[in-house]
Amino acid sequence: MQLVRYRSTDGTTVLGLLANDRLVGTFPAPNTTLSDLLRLRVDELRQLISRVIQDGHVIEREKIMAPIDGDTEVWAAGVTYQRSEEARKEESDTPDIYARVYQAERPELFFKATAYRVSGQDELIAVRSDSRWDVPEPELAVVANAHGEIVGYTIANDVSSRSIEGENPLYLPQAKVYAGSCALGPGITLAWTIGDARQLAMQMQIERDGKVCWEGETNTNGLKRSLEELVSYLYRDNEFPAGAILCTGTALVPDQPFTLEQGDVVHITIEQLGTLRNPVVRGKEALLKQRR
Repeated sequence: MQLVRYRSTDGTTVLGLLANDRLVGTFPAPNTTLSDLLRLRVDELRQLISRVIQDGHVIEREKIMAPIDGDTEVWAAGVTYQRSEEARKEESDTPDIYARVYQAERPELFFKATAYRVSGQDELIAVRSDSRWDVPEPELAVVANAHGEIVGYTIANDVSSRSIEGENPLYLPQAKVYAGSCALGPGITLAWTIGDARQLAMQMQIERDGKVCWEGETNTNGLKRSLEELVSYLYRDNEFPAGAILCTGTALVPDQPFTLEQGDVVHITIEQLGTLRNPVVRGKEALLKQRR
């Protein structure tokens, strides 16, 4: 069962429930948003969704949109898999920093995006025009409510410049936060419908000129830290009145010299969550031009 934002046949954005690839219900208040739901406690949300399912019916829709709105923020955790530690050490002029982060008690957490900056299913992502080495980072993303409770999961692509981060760790915001650097979707799979989110198979394929030019697979069981630990650190001395989405790190990192190019299409599949697809452009101007 997934929460989805979609464009209805009359052009409005609606919040609904997806089951077996069919929209089976909408929320009683027509203007309900995801950020509204993330203000609720888990028990309150479960009760509301139960009522929606009971009263639901099949709905026509045109397009699934990014599963985020309002004031909900996207954050990310870094160096949470051993492969990520290895990749960061390969790219960096200061590799010992990443080894220390991987072993440290406190996780690396950083801001990634606001809702309006996030791309959804089949929407464009971008690599920086001033970067020479760029990669997608497929990640399990945790959706937490305003109270720090995990309510669901979605797929994230934390698009990153490895050349900029590798030059200096203090350039991390520029390597991670720019136009077109974050995609989420297709929907939010409800946490109580997933047995164990740390036992999910994950695959990524990168398509170039109609052919697969890179592919790999892993499992979320490689996460060094628990999901609850990551969320607890995010909410420590911080508040998220409209909830937060936390990308939990990657274990699939293409080796150098692979870099994303304009025209590539990234496919990320996580067991029970679906597949997130996004075409790639280079630079802000190309992103804005194709969005018009």
